[in-house]
Amino acid sequence: MNDLIPLLIDTDPGVDDALALLMAFNDPRHRVVGLTIAAGNVGLEHTVSNALKLCEVANVDVPVFAGCDSPLLHPARDAAYVHGRDGFGDTGYAKATKQAEAEHAALAILRLSHEHAGRLLLVALGPLTNIAVALKLDPTLPSRIGRFVVMGGSVTAHGNITPAAEFNIAFDPEAARIVFEAFPHIDLADWEATIAHGFAHEEIERWLQAEHPKARFYDAISKQTRLWSSDRRGDHWHAADALAMAYALEPEAAAELVDRPVVIELEGRHTRGATVVDWNRQDGAPDNCRILMRYDQARFERRMREALGA
Repeated sequence: MNDLIPLLIDTDPGVDDALALLMAFNDPRHRVVGLTIAAGNVGLEHTVSNALKLCEVANVDVPVFAGCDSPLLHPARDAAYVHGRDGFGDTGYAKATKQAEAEHAALAILRLSHEHAGRLLLVALGPLTNIAVALKLDPTLPSRIGRFVVMGGSVTAHGNITPAAEFNIAFDPEAARIVFEAFPHIDLADWEATIAHGFAHEEIERWLQAEHPKARFYDAISKQTRLWSSDRRGDHWHAADALAMAYALEPEAAAELVDRPVVIELEGRHTRGATVVDWNRQDGAPDNCRILMRYDQARFERRMREALGA
């Protein structure tokens, strides 16, 4: 039996997704068994293309499955203003030679959950549309997932796309509601944890000087995002998906975790897409999320450096 932990990543690449994927490909304890792709940071055509290209740059043979090209119900704005119109900094990179698989992402999630039942590590780095569709097709999905890590939410309502909501959840809150209600336990790495684990711009600039194809590629695709971030967020850069992936790959490096009930707000005029945490457990609901509060910064940064070949 293969002792490597099977890892399935649902994602919408995206510059920060790209760094998280490089980290996953580089980890010796896990084997990436698939990338299921949704629209989010940019449209599905680009997110699929970006996933395929990243596999090529990293020289890994991982199947890529195209999924949902829009939220379940309501249109949502993407994050092209941060990541570039193509999600990878509008560098005009040469497309990968490999193509996506014919199987839909939601069906791939269900199939892989059966193939690796009880062991599968499912990591969601984008909107939860594909996973919500998989749940509607088969509500027993959670029983086969060994661990489920989500990058999403803003646990005290300090949002990054609205005053109260984080991008991944706000892009498709109906999907998030379905997922958060279906899974009895979610390991949650939210936007506020991301802000608490930033790193200096000059530090990543040094990493990206490494003479390695991954560092050179990531330097090119992240340039626009890094400039945007330095103009708006000061001296530190923040990589949300990379933090979630570090927590997924090395949970023992978490320094503080808090278990609480979390629900998704759909109807609030100012709070649609908010992740509402019952900090005082007033409603009597069971804890469905383990919230990452603090992570070992040195181990987080080491993983990023190693993933870039730096």
